[in-house]
Amino acid sequence: MSYIWRLKEWPQFKWQSDKIINSISRARLSQGKLLTKISAVGFEDAQTSRSEILVDETIKTAAIEGEELNREAVRSSVARHLHLPDAGVKKIDRKAEAMVSVLIDATENYDKPLTDKRLKSWQAALFPTGYSGLVKILAGNYRKKEPMRVISGPVSKETVHFEAPPGEKVKSEMAKFLKWWNNSRKNTDGLLRAGLAHFYFVTIHPFEDGNGRIARALTDMALAQDDNMASRYYSLSGRIMTERKEYYNVLEKSQKGSLDITEWLLWFLNCYLHAIENSEVLIRNILLKSEFWQKHSQTIFNSNQQKVLNRLLDAGQKGFEGELSTRKYVGMTRVSRATAYRDILDMIKKNVLKPNKTKGRSVSYSVVYPQKNEKESGR
Repeated sequence: MSYIWRLKEWPQFKWQSDKIINSISRARLSQGKLLTKISAVGFEDAQTSRSEILVDETIKTAAIEGEELNREAVRSSVARHLHLPDAGVKKIDRKAEAMVSVLIDATENYDKPLTDKRLKSWQAALFPTGYSGLVKILAGNYRKKEPMRVISGPVSKETVHFEAPPGEKVKSEMAKFLKWWNNSRKNTDGLLRAGLAHFYFVTIHPFEDGNGRIARALTDMALAQDDNMASRYYSLSGRIMTERKEYYNVLEKSQKGSLDITEWLLWFLNCYLHAIENSEVLIRNILLKSEFWQKHSQTIFNSNQQKVLNRLLDAGQKGFEGELSTRKYVGMTRVSRATAYRDILDMIKKNVLKPNKTKGRSVSYSVVYPQKNEKESGR
């Protein structure tokens, strides 16, 4: 089966409007509801929501590529870029800083022209040393190698999932892409355009590495243009991470055969809809966390207690798998069991943790949330 970029009609994508119209309508309805909720949230809570969603987006877009970023380092970078108080971690994580800077440039400067130079600067920021792991790559420029393949599996038994256009075609393909990017804003539905931009870019695969992360930054930029606002209040990468297997499957399938990418657009719109739904839960958790720290702003905690509480609060109500135990406290902080138990007892006395009613000898603990939010949440 031939790759679609080899077709004479490439890149004239097609889709079946009757099959996607309902998905667009549902996505637009959810989008409107979310923006209405955000408009009713106070400025400080909206800023907190925005920063935490950017943290989640940064971590998840890296995780899709198998790269793990430290949440506190990412949170610190986001705080610096958004000029928020208490940037936290003082030592800068270069990978976290790079990913945050790319995402912020894509969304805050969504109305600035998209150019070769800008795209190359994003990719160079992701690979400041010119290495991807231990492999030397061409950073800050389009690839020139041939062939460029997406593969998996052990050496000698690799599976080729996709082969991109040859290196000598990348420059002309990207010229077409950038022309399409500018023209499509005037004549294509914004949500469809975001899905098309993602698919179109990863199919060209213009860089030796970082294509997926830049594609997701471009998607965020297209969505910011559609919303006409720089602040993101949902994490599309977070949802793609959840559906990563389906993401790669539908991408691979749609890059072969015909230029009808209805299946990809249906998947993308459904993913977007789920991202919006997830954001409602995420924003509720963020507001709960904000309320918690406001209530306990004068309560003294040691660094390990703060770390564990933030982990529990990030997970949200009933979101921390298996809930907290002394053993898990030890695992998160690397302190002795005796110290962990002492820290937990101290937090119970300060009314921030409570023991759960459990059968057997094992004891678990959960966060005591501010009372008004407990009532709102039906606890």
